[in-house]
Amino acid sequence: MMIIKFKAALPLLLAGLFMQSDVHAQAKKPNIVFFLVDDLGWTDVEPFGTSFYETPNIKKLAEESMLFTNAYAACPVCSPTRASILTGKYPVGTGITDFIEAERAQPVKWSRNTPLIPPTNKDRLSLDELTLAEALKTGGYKTFFTGKWHLGPEGFWPENQGFDFNVGGHNAGQPKSYFSPYKNPRLSDGPMGEHLPDRLAKETSRFIADNKEHPFFVYFSFYSVHTPLKARKDLVDKYEEKKARLGLLDSFSKEGERKLRIVQSNTTYAAMVEAMDQAVGKVIQGLKEQGVYDNTIIIFFSDNGGLSTSEGHPTANLPLRAGKGWLYEGGIREPLIIKWPEITRAGTVCQVPVISNDFYPTLLQAAGLPLNPNQHTGGVNLVPLLMSKTIKKRALYWHYPHYGNQGGSPGSAIREGDWKLIRWHETGKEELYNLKQDIGERNNLVVKDAKIAQKLSLKLDAWLTKENAVFPEKNPNYVE
Repeated sequence: MMIIKFKAALPLLLAGLFMQSDVHAQAKKPNIVFFLVDDLGWTDVEPFGTSFYETPNIKKLAEESMLFTNAYAACPVCSPTRASILTGKYPVGTGITDFIEAERAQPVKWSRNTPLIPPTNKDRLSLDELTLAEALKTGGYKTFFTGKWHLGPEGFWPENQGFDFNVGGHNAGQPKSYFSPYKNPRLSDGPMGEHLPDRLAKETSRFIADNKEHPFFVYFSFYSVHTPLKARKDLVDKYEEKKARLGLLDSFSKEGERKLRIVQSNTTYAAMVEAMDQAVGKVIQGLKEQGVYDNTIIIFFSDNGGLSTSEGHPTANLPLRAGKGWLYEGGIREPLIIKWPEITRAGTVCQVPVISNDFYPTLLQAAGLPLNPNQHTGGVNLVPLLMSKTIKKRALYWHYPHYGNQGGSPGSAIREGDWKLIRWHETGKEELYNLKQDIGERNNLVVKDAKIAQKLSLKLDAWLTKENAVFPEKNPNYVE
């Protein structure tokens, strides 16, 4: 049996959950259910502000949980954030700094008239990484993946990265269809018209029922609410009626040269959000029916900001600026909810900035397993925060040396305390914002608070050097 180790500083309450006989410790390990939603914006669920989309199951979960109001994805697009969750590293540490398959156009076939040519992006998560799933599996957990993977070609799918079961995860970044037939090599078709979120919830509930006698790790990685924008007709009709009743009109502004949605009123997207919420509810109900809800850690998170500047402009992220593909808050700030029975207090709010790299060491600690600082180099253990205590203050970093499909350009950023600095690589210019006073990032203080900007800029330089960050190069074919 594995000997479970704890840092001496851990409170006795937490240690007492596990540090008994080996057999009893195994039985007491908490199950883990991690919901990751694709392209869900910070204000797209009721606990974080939406008044149009309806998410009653997530609202109920939030009432029983701790909410993190300053939680971040490690990147404004999907694959890098997904890699950060599974490795505990910043995207620069895995070499996955853009969505996978972007390398087909970047930089070898780069034809866009841009001042810079982005660097090469790795097209797979290396098998040399000890993933979170592999670490938990070694610690006695049954591991289950369902939904979107998007971390490499066949041979680098969930079953190759520590998951005992893989339902629906392969190289694709979006589903061919949200309704059966799915044309998915890791998901058999259901009855004609079966809805994908519902199917994945049923598969997850079946796994929970079959494995309730063992500690388990469920990673429910939704394809929702990514494009294609397709939803159940009954839910679309519901939101068409609601939109008319509320007198909502589609309204747009601009972010740079891009059209920007500023009102949450897209009825198809609203229907997709509610179907996602229903799937969350079905899994939670399955935990309750199997008698394991009170010994299960539940995490709810998104991989990047809401899609607001392209591809149908389905959601609005106000009061945050911009959205997916941008280093402004709308592209990286995420709704985070964590419920850990007997550890988190219902209805509590944590304002400490955290990032997706942090899940790895946090869940190792929660599972009673030793931390592995050589692996999760970009994350810290959040267990003290979950117990309403404190962690050491630190800076958070981003490096996105690519042109987003949504209008964003290559840049890097740092947040420390209330201050955030963004550096744009096309020009070298920097922007400085006080997020406590200006969450919408409208008042650039880089001149007014030059000393703070210089301090953050130097810290960002040091971090980029330490991480061996790669940068875009000048485009010799650029025409102004």
